[in-house]
Amino acid sequence: MERSPREHSVCALLVGVFEKDRLLVREIFRKLDWRLFEARNRRRALACLESKPVHVVIAEADVRQWSWKAILQDLRLLAPPPQLIVTSLHADDHLWAEALNVGAYDVLPQPLARDELERVVASARRHFNFQPERAGRVSLSAASSA
Repeated sequence: MERSPREHSVCALLVGVFEKDRLLVREIFRKLDWRLFEARNRRRALACLESKPVHVVIAEADVRQWSWKAILQDLRLLAPPPQLIVTSLHADDHLWAEALNVGAYDVLPQPLARDELERVVASARRHFNFQPERAGRVSLSAASSA
């Protein structure tokens, strides 16, 4: 059974500064004809998540005033929630175990490796397809101001 192009497409949100990896991520997404949105702070990320069909969020472990744990909590308000990939210059076994135990999809060390990023994003997108649908969509800005 062949999959439609829509099932192969990825729509992702890159959250954080990503000084050294931003160009690589853009290049990978352009080459694979995947859509990439970018936000450097929580306000812009929430606006994008409310208005775009994001499957995967790639976030630095500590975005200004918004940790990966807070990002994960906000993502859980969406139906279905995008998969979260956490990145860190200090990725270690402790961060990996903690992130996976609370529901992140994966942890990648920075600087990002091209092959690993492609593989993990594609896998996270496939995993997004198999999530059970939840009814309704919550406004993240309303939820975050509560």
